Amino acid sequence: RSEVKTAVKAVRVAAAAGDKTKATEALKVATKKLDKAVSKGVLHKNQAANRKSAIAKKVSGLK
Repeated sequence: RSEVKTAVKAVRVAAAAGDKTKATEALKVATKKLDKAVSKGVLHKNQAANRKSAIAKKVSGLK
């Protein structure tokens, strides 16, 4: 759970800084960690989907 939070935060920080390449890399890592958390039963699949959607929206909004 802690790893997931850290990964999602890394995406948000990179997006806030406007660093698209770093944000895209962090998004890949965060997506993997969210999927793994779902498979282990740590998060509900819909919760993970919502988080992935939110961070993907932030990253795609960057120029």
